[in-house]
Amino acid sequence: MPGLDVTLDTRMIHSSNISRKSIITGEIKMNNISKKQSDAFSQTNFCCRLEWGRDGAKLAAARGDIVVIVDTLSFSTTVVTAIHNGALIYPCSDPQELNKVTSKYNCEKAVHRDDVPTKGRYSLSPETFRETEPDTRVSLMSLNGGTCCRYAVRAEELLIGAFINAEAVANRLIQLLDKGNAAVTVVACGERWQMPMEDGALRFAVEDYLAAGAILSYLIHDKSPEARVCQAAFNSLENNISDILWECTSGLELRAAGFSHDVEFAAQMNLYNTVVVMKDDFLDGL
Repeated sequence: MPGLDVTLDTRMIHSSNISRKSIITGEIKMNNISKKQSDAFSQTNFCCRLEWGRDGAKLAAARGDIVVIVDTLSFSTTVVTAIHNGALIYPCSDPQELNKVTSKYNCEKAVHRDDVPTKGRYSLSPETFRETEPDTRVSLMSLNGGTCCRYAVRAEELLIGAFINAEAVANRLIQLLDKGNAAVTVVACGERWQMPMEDGALRFAVEDYLAAGAILSYLIHDKSPEARVCQAAFNSLENNISDILWECTSGLELRAAGFSHDVEFAAQMNLYNTVVVMKDDFLDGL
């Protein structure tokens, strides 16, 4: 093996518990590289961070971060609206979990947008939660925001963020960060390709990126480069959010399905002063 110092390797073996096999195969070097890469990717030199999707939610929770789940169209927007109007939301990631949670907690099951009102009152459309009775338990499935919630359920604190409550979420984060020894990760959930592409199933969702940037824009604490670029994207487009959501891929998809009002609703900045947090298995107001 080029560059392998056998004399040095032998001394290392005799002076430690390192095996000859691990040295010859380069295991030590690779472990160090892996450790450095892990540290580089973690953004742990900064207290405000940005991650993407399910893996990002899982990693942030494992680090012990405060986690903000951002799924603009439409999980986050719908959940904030629901909580503002008095509902309790039980997030679910798939139909099996939805049925289980509905039965366990005696919830009303949210249905597909097209199935309101024939099969149920609630869906991922925020307007279905405009009028609801206080403390109504609703099980709500979302492949993106709902799944990310489940993955980050053990976070130090888990919040739900969107354009419609960006400043309220940021104010809560400021309270937590000012206590010291805290870090926050804003997770842009993204979308999922129905047929996974060569680069994987996660699809970049500009609406989640910009809403994450909106939340970060209110924070004065030190941010990772990833978080700063995200904030800069929002700052540069702050006056055009409605147009961006209207024309972006997710917006076009909802409009084509007949739910243009959901896109318009989600683009409103700071409509609510509602902070949504996870409490055990459900989401509620702080």
